[in-house]
Order: sequence, then structure tokens, then C-alpha cells
Amino acid sequence: MTRWLPFLKWPRPDAALLRGEVGASLTVAVVMIPQSVAYAALAGMPLVTGLYATFLPMLVAVMFGSSTRLSVGPSALTSVLVGASLIGLAEPGSTQWVALAVWLSLLAGGIQLALGAGGASWVLNLVSSPVLTGFSQAAALLIIASQLPALLGLKGALQTLWQAPQFDLTAMAFGVASLTLFVAGKRWLPRLPMVLIVIAVAAAWSWYSGYSAHGAVIGALPVGLPAPYWPGWPGWDTLSLLLVPAAVITLVSSLEMASSAKIESQHDAKRWDASQDLIGQGLGKIVSGLSGSFPTSTSFSRSAITLYAGAKTGWATVSATVVVLGVLLLLTPALSHVPRAVLAAVVVAAVASLIKPRLLLRLWAINRVEAVTAFVTFGVTLLTAPRIYWGVLTGVLMGLAHFLYLRLHPRIIEVGLHPDGSLRDRHLWKLPPLAQHLYALRMDDELDFASASALERAITEHLAAHPDVQHVCLFAQPINRIDATGVEVFMQLRERLAARSITLHISGIKLPVEKVLRRAGALDDGPLLRMYRTDVDALQAFGRLNA
Repeated sequence: MTRWLPFLKWPRPDAALLRGEVGASLTVAVVMIPQSVAYAALAGMPLVTGLYATFLPMLVAVMFGSSTRLSVGPSALTSVLVGASLIGLAEPGSTQWVALAVWLSLLAGGIQLALGAGGASWVLNLVSSPVLTGFSQAAALLIIASQLPALLGLKGALQTLWQAPQFDLTAMAFGVASLTLFVAGKRWLPRLPMVLIVIAVAAAWSWYSGYSAHGAVIGALPVGLPAPYWPGWPGWDTLSLLLVPAAVITLVSSLEMASSAKIESQHDAKRWDASQDLIGQGLGKIVSGLSGSFPTSTSFSRSAITLYAGAKTGWATVSATVVVLGVLLLLTPALSHVPRAVLAAVVVAAVASLIKPRLLLRLWAINRVEAVTAFVTFGVTLLTAPRIYWGVLTGVLMGLAHFLYLRLHPRIIEVGLHPDGSLRDRHLWKLPPLAQHLYALRMDDELDFASASALERAITEHLAAHPDVQHVCLFAQPINRIDATGVEVFMQLRERLAARSITLHISGIKLPVEKVLRRAGALDDGPLLRMYRTDVDALQAFGRLNA
């Protein structure tokens, strides 16, 4: 039962455990609740749906996931993807917009659930670190740009800054002061719940000064629990437009989940069950949709707060759910006085940490191809806004193209004996041949349909340039797999060498590869085939060749 219901493995709660779990849940709740409301605005949703996306989805995700301290709910990247995906399909905040956001949540959740149940967590590898880096940097800039009008009290779109801008100075004061306090609090008073304090003070001042009666504030929010919600059928044409955004949301939110879950598994020195966490995340999205809300994800920063605040089990998430329940039942009227400029400051302060230009520079130093992938992802994300999911897709395609190029062009070197006793690239290290009339090579890859032609080409070209070659030695230890194409090419090479009376030497072949070749009859004994179990045996034989 614990395989299907992981929460059955949680320890039975006692007073001491609950004290620690409740304390950790309160620590993360003071950050989670304001962010949830702010990210709902980022997704173009009614603000109360941010709390709906935090309430039951958080509980379901942790109950059916393997990582029990993930903070599930609205996240910046997923929320901006929701808003970007629905632009042009409906009016933000409208009934139709909500219905389409729910479909996004159901589709993304269904994909994630299917991947987890099918054990296909390898799909997460499609989005490489450079792709996520480039996308998150660009998305953070776009998010900040989208929040600047509200933060600065600008009346109109951001473009009006260069025309005839009009400002609500009170809103500007709320926004700038809040952002300043958030940054200062994070730097100098990290233990103080600055977000909650600023929001409470701003709401109180907004009400006392009368700003909430005429200014841009959150406004009245529904009191109570979310009602069950089922969206109307949007039609196949509309649904097809949501499939690509839903797939991108699945990939991005899964990577957000993975980055947080790996920290937890390392902290606890335990194995991470990616498939089970995908199941939990998928169910969380589905529950969020059925609550009338938008796709959820895992917040890395809130998960870190949960972990380092002392949470030990999923009971901390249960406690946090109770806190959100209390807000939904009792405190939503108090949130109505919070200026929208303060919400914008919450978003800007949260996503500013995503902007890390040094990551791009470090990528350039590590691998320039991957750095180019990150820069292109960054650029496409900015240029295709609001359809920013094309940035992720472009990066994924570039990553796959680079992977395919490397597989089609395996590293094949002619080896020589280095003074330290190792076999290395003869031309790079300027080493003499292992023996006269010998071509000794090593391929650092699998021998399959992608790489077999490269091996054939390397041997053929060398023989054409060196007609005096009498021996070819393949140091096969790095080859750990062979397929039907590899077997066919190997047999053709052996026949071609035999036709020219060239002896083929094979050193250090792995047993799985040898078994496949023997079953195919490619290693039948003959006077022009010599096998060596180790490279030392081969080198000793080459010494005899010199003689």
C-alpha cells in the first residue's frame, strides 16, 4: 500500500514532532500566502485562485510524492507561462480565461501523472541546465517588466513611460517602499517575516488613509473554500492550442520540482524517487484545476525555507494547509486593502533572485556550445513574448541537435603509448606508433546506428592514406553497447580487412558486446583475428610485431 499511498510511511505524530512541524509551516506560510496571491495576478487569474492553488494541491502533492518537504503551489515561472499561453485566447481574469487555465492545469497534470506512472522520468533530461538557465533569466526580466507599471503606480502600459506618463504617487510610494524593505530585510534581517509585516502595515495604512476606497488595491476576495470546478469543453481547436504550452509547463515545473527534491534527498542522504514525485505533482495540478485554479509547481526558495526551518515530515505541509484554510475562512477581507503595488513588489523581490548573469558567463567558460544554447533560449524567450514557451522549445531542440551531432561524430583517436603507461591520442601528445604497420584506434562511444559509420570512415580513410598497414587494433574497452547496425558494419570491416590480408586485433572488449558479436558470427576464429582480454596483453603482442 505504501507504494501507491506514500503518506502511509509518515511517522505517527506526537507532541514534540508537531511542535517542530507547526513552527516550520508558519515560517514558510508567511512567505507562501503573499506570493500565491501575487502569482495569481501574474497568471492573469482572480487573486483568490492563488490561495486555491496552494490549499488542496499542496496537500495532495505531498501525500502522493516521495519528497515530503516540497512547497507546492503557484511559482513565478509556471504562472508567467500560464499568462503567456492564454494571451489572445481570452480576456485575463474572465470566466473563459479561468476555464482555459483550468484546462492547462488538467493537461499538464495528466502529462505529469502519466510520466510518473509510466516510469518515464528520463523525460526531465530533455531540458538541460543551460536551457533552463536561459529561459529563467529571460522570464525573470519579462516578469519584472510586467510588474513595473503597478510597482511605480504608472497609469497605463509600460510603453507610456516614453510618451506622457502619469503616475499614482501614492501607489508608487507603496511599491518602492515595499520593495526597499523586502530587499533590506532579506539582507540584514533574514529571520524577520518582512513580507508579512510589510503587507500587514501596507494594508492597515491603506485602510486608515482611505487609499483602499479609491486606489488600486486587491479588492474584495471570496471567503470560504473553493467549490468543485469543471470547465466547459473548449473545442478541439482551442484544446490543440493548449497542448504545447501544457507540455512546456510540465517540463519547467518538473525541473523546478527536481531542483528542490534533489536538495532534500541530499540533505537526508536518501535516494530520490523521481517517478513518485511526478505522480504527486501531477495529482496536485489536477486538484488545482478541479478547484478552479491554474497549474501549480514547486518553489525552490519556499522548499528551502521549509527544509531549513526544521520540517522533518509531510506533517509540516499538513500544518501549512491548515494555515491556508484559516486565511481562506477568516483573513481574505483583510487582504482586500493591500495595494496592488505591494503585490508587484512581492513578485519583483521574488523573481529578482532568478537573474544571475554570472551563470551565463560561467557556461561560456565551461562549454561554448551549451552557452550558445542558453543565449539563444534567452533571446528567443524575449523575442517571442508573450509566447515565451517557444524559448524553452527552441532550447530543447538545440540541445537535442547538439546531442545528435555528438552521437553522429564520436571521438575516435589513434592511440600511442604515453610515458606514464596510458594509451592516449597519438597526434595530440606527439607519440610514436605502437608498432610498425599498425593502426591502433579507440572509439569512446557506443557502436550503434549513429556512430558505426564514423568508425568505418576512420578506418577506411586511414588505410587509403597508409597502404602499408598490415594490422588494425581496435581498443574496444570504451564500447559498452552494440546494435544490429554496429554488428553489420563490424562484419563488413572484418571482411574488407581480410580481403587485404590485414590482421584485426581487438583488445578489452566488454562481455555484453562480445556476446552479441559472437551470436552474429562476427567473431568466428580465423588467422586474421586476434583477441586480447586486456590492453597489456595487446601491447605485449605489439612488441612481438616490432620484432
